Amino acid sequence: MTSNYKVLYRKYRPSSFNEIVGQKYSIEMLKNAVKNDKISHAYIFTGPRGTGKTSTAKIFAKTINCENAHDGIPCGTCKSCININNSADIIEIDAASNNGVDEIRELINNVKIAPSFSKYKVYIIDEVHMLSQSAFNALLLTLEEPPSHIVFILATTNIESVPITILSRCQRYDFKKLSDEELINHLKNIVDKENIHITEEAINEIAYLSEGGCRDALSILNQLSTSNDSIDLEVVLNNYGSVSMIQIKNIADNYIKDNYEQLKCIFDSLKKSSVDYKVFIKKIIDQLFIKAMECKVEKKEDKYIAIKDTIFELNDLINKININVDPFLLIFLAIIKNVTVNNDANKEKFNLETQESTSDFEKELMEEENNEIVFLKDQKEINTEFSTSEESQEYKNYLEKLTGVRVNNCFAEADKNILLESKGKWLDFTNSLSSIDSLKSIVIDSQLVLASPKINIIIDAQESIVEMFNSNLINIEQKYEEYTGCKISFIALTNEFWEQKKKEYIKNKKENYVYQILDEPIYELKNTSNEINETLDCTNVLSIFDEGHVEVK
Repeated sequence: MTSNYKVLYRKYRPSSFNEIVGQKYSIEMLKNAVKNDKISHAYIFTGPRGTGKTSTAKIFAKTINCENAHDGIPCGTCKSCININNSADIIEIDAASNNGVDEIRELINNVKIAPSFSKYKVYIIDEVHMLSQSAFNALLLTLEEPPSHIVFILATTNIESVPITILSRCQRYDFKKLSDEELINHLKNIVDKENIHITEEAINEIAYLSEGGCRDALSILNQLSTSNDSIDLEVVLNNYGSVSMIQIKNIADNYIKDNYEQLKCIFDSLKKSSVDYKVFIKKIIDQLFIKAMECKVEKKEDKYIAIKDTIFELNDLINKININVDPFLLIFLAIIKNVTVNNDANKEKFNLETQESTSDFEKELMEEENNEIVFLKDQKEINTEFSTSEESQEYKNYLEKLTGVRVNNCFAEADKNILLESKGKWLDFTNSLSSIDSLKSIVIDSQLVLASPKINIIIDAQESIVEMFNSNLINIEQKYEEYTGCKISFIALTNEFWEQKKKEYIKNKKENYVYQILDEPIYELKNTSNEINETLDCTNVLSIFDEGHVEVK
């Protein structure tokens, strides 16, 4: 028996310009283009995920083909409007899985064919930034001078990766994140229609968690409504690792009042909690920003500078926190760094707790900072000391060697069929990650470009993202294996470095060079006491420790 159930973001996908939420400027521009009969041959819609790019593209395609459009609004009754979802003249292409030059050449050949019954044949290419360089080159001439019956609409979440030669041939429309107010009003409208019992505080929290993405907001609402008869703030917080704004404001107030004792009590309760530390940090930063502005207005310059320093330090923690250390221990230290202990009694107590580690909270922090635990496949126990700068440089050298070996080994056994299959798995994997998962921001805009039975090569335009990816290899590989059941090694490259490696590969092939499988480098941790000298495979180590003892188990 086939179910007619649709998830909320599909059920409430906009079908007209008037239903698009939060993109007033872009919508008015597109409607005016239709009204004035000034339809361009190519558009590019750019913006964060879930902000309506693809939906707007479909509605625009529907509007320009409508036989009775009025003021830029399709009639909804003509043959073209009725058949919009099954029209042979509106072709949607997912560039994530059709990013090769062969697919683009097939598109170019089909462009020459006139529309079946519509005025325009519209090509909607989603995630266009994932096209290969050769595919972009093949598309270039057709995009510049297509037949008069063709309209291209490109959509991307990563405009920086789209070549300037493509951008210069398109009209660009920027889609912005939705404001909390826009999301809240939209959610209220839907919960009324769906008769979902939910509190206003819960709706506000969903809007915050979705980070301006309408699709994310509806996905969260859908998940909670299917498993709960009624939804309150506690349900949202428990399911999505968040923390209430009451508690956030409480922390900010105690920070401003230099109330160390209260801050310690709050963080003691948060330690080892299920709260997602990145969501927590973002909320704290938002609240501290408000406090900073208040201090600026009140001319409390010293406190303003202290808050500003704390905000920057917390922001740095988002991507630097060691997953073996409870994040809230480090967040606590970042916050109390600029807390002034006001009286001698509190100072004496503060110093006693800090120096003698009588506080369980701080004692655990010191233990975890100086004696961290990492689990390795060989289960050997090694106590090691190393220098911060030396260890950091050694690891960078190791990672450079590992990158070269994995690229070489992937080229040695690369297979196009495996690549096509792997792309689908990678896309499913990245989509499976929660919007608040710490890995989501690292992998969401990545592109899988080469695959062998054992290794996948990932590329990204931003060098900082590539560094973060490679620093989280073991975590990514473990989650990927859990989701797909496939044990794959990964390595990330910048787009520029990948292009260089491709050229080397083509040159080597022309010279009949045969790639041989190389052994991956191993990473040696040196013990300064010379009591133990062991060699470890660093891909098993979850992170790099800056200082102190490292106990490896």
